[in-house]
Amino acid sequence: MIIRLANIKDEDKIAMLIARFRIELKGLRGIDSDINIEESKMEFREYMDKGYLIFVAENGNKDLIGYLVCMIEDDVVWAESLFVASECRRAGIASRLYDKAEELAKKLGEDQVYNWIHPNNHGIISFLSKRGYNVLNLIEVRKPSINEKLIEKIRVGEHEYSY
Repeated sequence: MIIRLANIKDEDKIAMLIARFRIELKGLRGIDSDINIEESKMEFREYMDKGYLIFVAENGNKDLIGYLVCMIEDDVVWAESLFVASECRRAGIASRLYDKAEELAKKLGEDQVYNWIHPNNHGIISFLSKRGYNVLNLIEVRKPSINEKLIEKIRVGEHEYSY
């Protein structure tokens, strides 16, 4: 397996991973959805147009099996999305992708990567905790989306939020 920067030729392969990632995220909010390749291609092109760095994990068959999107803002690296195909998880792929983001942050003079995560995405929370990320930075508060099924309660200090 190699970790490399994505290029425009990866569009078809990475679009499928983005689509799968979006389905998993919606599932965390109790929303059923289908794969939307065209929407995922548009998302990939938007990342490329904005100059985001996209690291991809490629197996020996040249299949893309994971990706990490990094946004850089004022020398701060934000991990926009990290996804590894479910059939390839628990093999260190996410760690190798995330290492690239941390290396990038160090090159820019920072000692960490910032992350936006769903509070009930226990997989990424556990992953980041093992890497030493355990400081809650900000809370985003919004109204429920149409058709959203709020399935959990999250407590932060003395406040409780639906999620």
